[in-house]
Amino acid sequence: QMPKGGAGGRAVAMACKMVGGGSDGSVDLCARVCLIGEDENIIFQTYVKPTAPVTNYRYEVTGIRPEYLRDAMPLKLVQRRIQDILCNGEPLWKIRPRSYGRARILVGHIVDHDLERLGLDYPAFMIRDTAKYPPLMKTSKLSNTLKYLTQAYLGYDVHTGIQDPYEDCVAAMRLYIRMRSQAHPRDYASGSGEVQNNYPAWRQREMERMSPEELLALSGSDYYCWCLDP
Repeated sequence: QMPKGGAGGRAVAMACKMVGGGSDGSVDLCARVCLIGEDENIIFQTYVKPTAPVTNYRYEVTGIRPEYLRDAMPLKLVQRRIQDILCNGEPLWKIRPRSYGRARILVGHIVDHDLERLGLDYPAFMIRDTAKYPPLMKTSKLSNTLKYLTQAYLGYDVHTGIQDPYEDCVAAMRLYIRMRSQAHPRDYASGSGEVQNNYPAWRQREMERMSPEELLALSGSDYYCWCLDP
């Protein structure tokens, strides 16, 4: 499938890797970020200078060493670069549902956490989160991991060793494109873009028993379907 919206596509996938701050190393500090287009080419990738002292580099997962962050890009500059990429020349205040001009759709897994750690705001209706899209969730309140989704829907393994944010971007983007390409019924094309996730208990239990392919075909009127994206 050719990307929509030009060679790079209308959507951008983003992933971060966090090191630990605080006395016990449990505070997430963004130390690396990657953004790719629908063609899976890197748009922007950099190490990020943490805004607080690092007490745990989480090397087994991140592969990040202290020297990688010594001359890393300051967070303020990273914020500006990412904002420029996402808004794509469109003023943030002008981005509205179904009339967002040149702005790009942001794809990722647990995107809100990445944005929070980066100190960025982006309209919720412009975000496509593989952790929160109902057909990709265990239940209305429980998300599947990116590792599970990649294996179940794309047929390959991620997170088998040190984790590369580019790998996460590619997995999230492929999941998004696959879900966007599903030809769902159009009787709910007036979706608001707001994910409601208000499934009754019996529906949640039914979804838990479904195979990935059955979930892939799931449609409903209580969430915005990605196949409606331009």
